[in-house]
Amino acid sequence: MTGNEIRKKFLDFFAEHGHRVVRSSSLVPADDPTLLFTNAGMVQFKRVFLGEEKRDYTRASTSQKCVRAGGKHNDLENVGHTARHHTFFEMLGNFSFGDYFKNDAIKYAWTFLVDEIGLNPNDLWVSVYKDDDEAYEIWKNEVGLSEDRIVRLGDADNFWSMGETGPCGPCSEILIDRGPALGCASPDCKPGCDCDRYLEIWNLVFMQYNRDAKGSMTPLPKPSIDTGMGLERIAAVVQDVSNNFETDLFAPIISKISSLCNRASGEDKDADIAMKVIADHSRAAAFLVSDGVLPSNEGRGYVLRRIMRRAIRYGRNIGLTRPFLHETVEPVFDIMSTAYPGLKREKTFITSVIQNEEERFSETLDNGLKLLAETLDRLFAHGEKTISGEVIFKLYDTYGFPVDIVKDVVAGRDFVLDMDGFNMSMERQREQSRTRTQFSDMAEAYQEFAASLSGLPKFVGYDRMECEGKILLMVAGNERIETAMSGQAIELVADPTPFYAESGGQAGDCGIISGHNFIIQVDDTVKDPAGLIIHKGKMVSGTAKTGEPVNLSVDLAKRAETACNHTATHLLHAALRQVLGDHVRQAGSHVAADRLRFDFTHFSRLESEHIEKTERIVNGMIRANRPVATDEMDADAALKSGAMALFEEKYGDSVRVVHIDDFSRELCGGTHTVKTGDIGIFVIVSESSVASGVRRIEALTGDAALAAIQMDRHCLLRAARLLKEKPESLDARIKALISTIKEQEKTIEKLTLKLAVGPSDSGGNKDEFIVSGIRLIAKRVEADNPGALRNMADRFKDRLDSGIVILGAEADGKAMFVTSVTKDLVAKFNAGKIVKELAAVVGGKGGGRPDMAQAGGPDAVKLDDAIGNAAGMIKKMAESQ
Repeated sequence: MTGNEIRKKFLDFFAEHGHRVVRSSSLVPADDPTLLFTNAGMVQFKRVFLGEEKRDYTRASTSQKCVRAGGKHNDLENVGHTARHHTFFEMLGNFSFGDYFKNDAIKYAWTFLVDEIGLNPNDLWVSVYKDDDEAYEIWKNEVGLSEDRIVRLGDADNFWSMGETGPCGPCSEILIDRGPALGCASPDCKPGCDCDRYLEIWNLVFMQYNRDAKGSMTPLPKPSIDTGMGLERIAAVVQDVSNNFETDLFAPIISKISSLCNRASGEDKDADIAMKVIADHSRAAAFLVSDGVLPSNEGRGYVLRRIMRRAIRYGRNIGLTRPFLHETVEPVFDIMSTAYPGLKREKTFITSVIQNEEERFSETLDNGLKLLAETLDRLFAHGEKTISGEVIFKLYDTYGFPVDIVKDVVAGRDFVLDMDGFNMSMERQREQSRTRTQFSDMAEAYQEFAASLSGLPKFVGYDRMECEGKILLMVAGNERIETAMSGQAIELVADPTPFYAESGGQAGDCGIISGHNFIIQVDDTVKDPAGLIIHKGKMVSGTAKTGEPVNLSVDLAKRAETACNHTATHLLHAALRQVLGDHVRQAGSHVAADRLRFDFTHFSRLESEHIEKTERIVNGMIRANRPVATDEMDADAALKSGAMALFEEKYGDSVRVVHIDDFSRELCGGTHTVKTGDIGIFVIVSESSVASGVRRIEALTGDAALAAIQMDRHCLLRAARLLKEKPESLDARIKALISTIKEQEKTIEKLTLKLAVGPSDSGGNKDEFIVSGIRLIAKRVEADNPGALRNMADRFKDRLDSGIVILGAEADGKAMFVTSVTKDLVAKFNAGKIVKELAAVVGGKGGGRPDMAQAGGPDAVKLDDAIGNAAGMIKKMAESQ
C-alpha cells in the first residue's frame, strides 16, 4: 500500500463514519501569531477547540501539511540522523468537537489499523495516562487488548496541553512492536523506551479539562478529541521498511539524489545521512515555497533559507558541487501532486526560487567551509575546544552560513559552539544597523572617489600625532563638494593622516585639521567598508578647498587617555585569565578616552576577591613599568607565537602583534602606551552580565581612576559624618538602621490598615449595604499597592460572616480593585466576574479566583463611579440567579 493509498484510505474511512474531510491548511498559520508554521493537525481547528469559532460540523478528518523546523518544535538538527525525524511531514488526524469521546476515538483507531490497513493486532501496544482508568478499561474491555500490552505512563509521555492554560487532557498512544532487531537489546526495553523497537504510530488526545492560570483543572462541558498519526511513519510500518526514508514517499527522491552523485544508498553511512537530509529538505522547500514562503534573513523566510542551505552543504559531502536542489524537488511534484495538485501547478515558480537561492549560496559556501576548516585546525592545534560566537557570526554574516551548518560540520569532533557569543554578536549588529545604513549612504558618495584611487591614503598615527597632508575629498550631506565654508558640517579624506579611525573597539581620534586660512574641528574619525579613513567635523573658520595642503593634529590628551585604556584592556584580559582560568576570552570591548569596557567569557559573577586580585595584578604590571612592544609579522607566524586573535576582526596576511613581556600577547591594530607605567592606576568600577556565559567589566585608568577613588572616599567620609561613625563601622550601623526602618514600615502599614478598616464593632458604616439580602462593603480606600489592598479586603471580610467586599484605590494615577467573596456565596457570585466589570469602567481588565480577584485600569477619574455602581451590579447578579 503506497503512501497516497494510505492517506486516501484514512480520509475515506473517517468520511464513512460521519467526518467532514477538511483540506490541509497552509503551512503559514492563518490566524495564530504564536506559530511560525503549522506544526500539527489541530492548528487549523484551534479556535474551534477554544470555543471561539463554530463550524457546521462536529467531526473532521484531515491530512495536514506540517513543518517543524523553528520555534518550540524544531526537528531540523535530527533530520538525517534518525529513522523518523522530518522538517516537513503529513499528519493524519480525526477530530471531535464535543461530539464523540474516548470510546469511539479508541475504536476508530483500532479498527482502521487492524481492519483497514491490516496491522497484526498481536504487534500492537498502547500507552495510557497513569490515572486514566477510563481509557484503560476501554482498551481492555471494549477492544479486548490484554493487560500486559497496556502501559501506564506519566505527564511527559501521556498528557497533552494546548498551552500553559486552556484545553488539556490525557492521551493514549498506539505503538507497534517492530521486533528486537530494531531494539536496544536491553532486558528492560518496553513502550516508553527511546529505541526504535516500540514505535509510536498514533496519538489520541482526550481534551477533557480546562487548566487555569493557577494550574487547576476543571472538566470541560464538551470534551473533544484530537488525534495525530504521521503519514510517513505509518507508511514505513505498512510497507515493512526500517525507516521512513525507505518508503515510496521518499524513495524516488533518494533515487534521484543517488543518480546525481553517482552513489548507491546503503553503501556509506555518511553518504546515506546526506541523502536523507537532501530528500527531506527538498520536500520542505517545495511545500514552503508553494505556500508563499521565500528565502530571507528573518522569520519564516530565514527558516526556509536554513533548510535549503543545510541541504546544499550536505550535497558537498557527496560531491554535488553544482546547483542540484532544484532537481531533487522534481520527484516531490510527482509523488505529492495527487494529494496536492497545486504543487505541480507552481512547479516552475518553486524550482526557480530554489535554484536562485542555491546559486547565490554556492558562490560563498566553499569559501566559508574553507574558513571554518582553517579555524577548526587552528583551534585543534592550540588545544582549544570552543568555537567562538564571533567566528560563528562571521560565517553567518559574511558567508550566509546558518548556525545549523556549523553544528553539522563540527558534529562528532569534540568542539563546543559559543552560542551566547553568537547571539551577542547578532545583537551588536542590530545596534550598529543605523551606522551601517550611514555607511551605505557613504558608499554612494565615496564610490567614485574610491574607484579612482590606486591605494588607500596612509595612516601614520602609530608614530606621529601630527603631520602635513592634503585634502583628497570633502563630503557634505552625502554629496561631494569642492569647497567648504565656515560653520558647515563636513567629512573629509586626507593623505596621509595620523587620526586613528574607530575599529577594534577603540574610539576614533579627535583633533584639528588646519590650512592656510581655515580650521576644521574633527569630532570623530571612522572607517568606511572600503577602508577609507573619514574625518568628521565642522568648519570652525575660513574656507577649505579640495587639494589644499593641511596640517593634521590629533588631540594629544584624548589619544593618550585612550591609549592608557587600551593597554589596560590587554593587561585586564591577561589578568582575568590568570585569576579565572584559560576559558576567559574577549567577547567584545569599547575603549575610549574616558573609560574602558571589556566583555569576556565566564560563567558566573565575579566575587569581590576575584575583582580585587585582578586589580592587584594589573596595577602590579603598571608599577613594573614594562615596555609595550609591537611587531609586524605574518598572520600564521603571529598565531603560532601564541598571540590571541579576535575573530570579529579582519586580519590580512600581515598583522600587528602587541606584547608586554610574556604577560600579554595579542593581535591588535589599536594605539597603546609606550610603557605600562604610563597608565598610572587602574580601577574596576562595575562587573555585570551581558549574556549567558558573558560578563562585562567597566574600568577607569589614570586621572579618571584617581577621581573615582577620591569620590568613593568622599562619599564614605560624608556618610560617616552624617551617621557620626567611623568609616570602618558604617557597615554595622547601616544594617541596624535598615532593620529599624523595616520594623517601622510594618508598624505604619498596620496602623494604616486599622484606620482604613475601622474598629470591628463600629456600626452604621455608610459603605456597607444590604443588597438582595447580601451584605456588601463597597469602599474607596488609601493603598499604594495591590498587596495592601488585598490585606484590607481580608480584614473587611473577617468582619462578615457572609458577604462581598469590593475595595478600590488609586496609585500612581491608576485605579486598582480587589473583590473578595465569602465561601458560602462563591457559587453565586464570582469575584473574577465582578472585578472584570469594575475594571471595564476604568478602561482596564483583571481576574483571579472565584473567591478573590483583582484588577486595574488607567482611568482613575472613574474610580468612584465604579465603586458607586457596585451595589447595582450585585443586585443584578442576585436577580439573575
